[in-house]
Amino acid sequence: MVDPPTITIVLLHGAFAESLSNWKPVLELLLTKGYKVVAAPNPLRGVSSDAAYISSILKTIDGPIILVGHSYGGAVITNAANGNQSVKALVYVAAFAPDVGESVATLLRRFPGSTVEANTAAPILLADGSRDLYFQPDKFRAQYAADLSETETKLLALTQRPMAERAMTEVSDVAAWKAIPSWFIFGTRDNSIPANLLGFMAERAGSEKTVTIEGASHAVMLSHADAVVELVEQAASAVREGGSTASP
Repeated sequence: MVDPPTITIVLLHGAFAESLSNWKPVLELLLTKGYKVVAAPNPLRGVSSDAAYISSILKTIDGPIILVGHSYGGAVITNAANGNQSVKALVYVAAFAPDVGESVATLLRRFPGSTVEANTAAPILLADGSRDLYFQPDKFRAQYAADLSETETKLLALTQRPMAERAMTEVSDVAAWKAIPSWFIFGTRDNSIPANLLGFMAERAGSEKTVTIEGASHAVMLSHADAVVELVEQAASAVREGGSTASP
C-alpha cells in the first residue's frame, strides 16, 4: 500500500518580524505533533515580488500544502497561492486577505482603529530612493504585542525586520481565498489590524471557521499559539477529509 502524501504547513511571517521570533511556539507545537513545517522568510519588499518568491518555494514542495500567513503575510499568501494546485487551505492569523485591487493601506483605511501609521518611525531612505518602515521601538509593545511581557516584546522590537514602504501600497493581483478554503483567527485588541476589519475580511472570504480571541493582540500566534495550532489542525483535517490522501 502506498503511503499517503504528507501535508506541509508553510508559515509566513508579516512585517516588522522574522520567522523564528514570529512563529517559535507555533513551530514547536506543530513539530511535536508530527507535522512537516516550513517557516519561510518573507522578503517584505512588495506584494508581487514577495508572492513570486514564496511561490518559488511552494513549487519545491511535494504533496498538499497549507499556507499560514500572519499580518502582511496574509496579503502575500493571497497572491502566492494563485495557480498552485497543491495549496489546499489558507489560514489567516491576524492577517490581511485583500481582494483584487486592494492594498494593505486601502484596507487599513476601510475601518478605524489601526495605530500603525502613528507608531511607525520616520521612513529610512535607501540608496535606490525607496524607503523602509519600522515600528518605533518604544511603541512596539502597545502596537504589536500588548498581551506579551515587556521582556518578550523588547526582543521582538530589537529583531524586527523592515517593511518596504511600497509593500503597504501595492495592490493584489489575485485573491486566492475566492478559490481555496480559508480559516481565520485574530484577537479583539489588535492595534495593527482592527478586529472589525479582520472580521470583515473573514466573512467576505467565506471563512470555514473564524476564531476570535478576547483580549488578544496582533501577536496572537505568540500569546495564543495553542489556539492557532488548533485551527491549523482543523484545516489539515479538512484537507485530509477532502482529498482522503493526506497525512500526518
